[in-house]
Amino acid sequence: MDLYREQILDHYKHPRNFGHLEGANVTSEEINVSCGDRIVIELKLKGKGSAAVIEAIRFNGEGCAIDQASASMLTEAVMGMGVAKVMTLDLAYVEKMLGTTLTPSRVKCALLPLEAIQKAVQSVR
Repeated sequence: MDLYREQILDHYKHPRNFGHLEGANVTSEEINVSCGDRIVIELKLKGKGSAAVIEAIRFNGEGCAIDQASASMLTEAVMGMGVAKVMTLDLAYVEKMLGTTLTPSRVKCALLPLEAIQKAVQSVR
């Protein structure tokens, strides 16, 4: 098993930042209707508008290994990141973070958490 696959499985089995965020000031939910993956993102933002920074983040929901690992890794990556920077993240960023090129059927799974995070931060811009 390669290192990246092991990392994905580790984040799937032992997700970071999983659970409810007490005092969250922004929440977003995304569902992949084609497979049933569901992600809820809860954020605590510091500051206002596009200058705001992610102070705390948690996720919950259920989904496949790629979806859950992506959510776990993204919550670690965006902690402390500014809203403007979060909005620049894309598929290339997620694939690099996961360490693999995704098949077309897995792209939506991997991007679902990013879409939820971007939707959440965009709601306060």
